[in-house]
Amino acid sequence: MTLTMKNISKSYQDGDQVVEVLKNVSLEVAQGEFVAIVGPSGAGKSTFLSIAGALLSPTVGEITIGGTELSNLSNKALTEIRLEKVGFIFQGANLIPYLNVRDQLLLIAELAGHRGSEAKQKADTLLSELGLTARQHNYPESLSGGEKQRVAIARSLMNNPDVILADEPTASLDASRGHKVVQMIAEEVKRNNKAAIMVTHDERVLDLVDRVVRIEDGHLRG
Repeated sequence: MTLTMKNISKSYQDGDQVVEVLKNVSLEVAQGEFVAIVGPSGAGKSTFLSIAGALLSPTVGEITIGGTELSNLSNKALTEIRLEKVGFIFQGANLIPYLNVRDQLLLIAELAGHRGSEAKQKADTLLSELGLTARQHNYPESLSGGEKQRVAIARSLMNNPDVILADEPTASLDASRGHKVVQMIAEEVKRNNKAAIMVTHDERVLDLVDRVVRIEDGHLRG
């Protein structure tokens, strides 16, 4: 399994009370599998995704990404995991306003210590696959919402991650563009044997995933 979450719980101290956000949840996502997490607001979806991507540590439980168990890793090692093994697609594209499309991708490679012609070739290949070659020198302010999300997808794939995590990737898009964006993620999952989790409220894109898991009151069902 590329991503394994085993007996994960997450709680916070809120004054005198302990708030349990996740309650002993487990999930395995295989290579080439695209899983959607659905559920009401406040159910723990964003917390779950943050833990899956090593942005947040669980109170209890184990996470394994690409064969690496995370619980005893240093902060520096966790940063390397996030850069090299996890590709994030956030609700808003979160592009850097002063970088053009191509440089958005090259920055990710540079942060991971990958420079030179190989990184440039990877960026150009991704931009071509996602229909962005003609926009590679444009800045975010001149891109449509759909184009920004495609750049975000390309950026998330820049370091060939084992795991893709998407947080409400269709939130700012109309139905047609949203469906196309999720279809692109699904195609990447199959083409390059990635494991992917998408948190979504958008039931119109659930036909594109392999499995739907519901989160409610801190528990996973599905």
